[in-house]
Amino acid sequence: ALTLLDRHLRETGVAFTSTQAARDWLKLKMAGLEREEFMVLYLNQQNQLIAHEILFAGSISSTEVHPREVVKRALYFNAAAVILAHNHPSGDTTPSLADKTITQRLVQALQLVDIRVPDHLIVGGAQILSFAEHGLL
Repeated sequence: ALTLLDRHLRETGVAFTSTQAARDWLKLKMAGLEREEFMVLYLNQQNQLIAHEILFAGSISSTEVHPREVVKRALYFNAAAVILAHNHPSGDTTPSLADKTITQRLVQALQLVDIRVPDHLIVGGAQILSFAEHGLL
């Protein structure tokens, strides 16, 4: 089902123009993961999905994220924007200080190469927190 959804999003040019669209997609991809993973959705100028990948994976409570790798991969895909996402296996979507800090570092690094970050989403089971909606970007 996920493979069909991925193909549908790419072939039809569905744009992630709202946080809800990204939420629905990420809920299918990340809910229920047993360890923390950090995913990047690469978007074109029209916010259509170019590619997505899990860049970093960690333990049940943390994962290390390297801004250099995020920038490198975004440039590789020629992305105009990226949506950042990671999960909290505990189900608690409250962003940690580390979550807030790495988000700001990523936004700053990506701005240097003219790549927008419309949102960073934390998936915790059926719950998803949007940094953009909470004024954290």
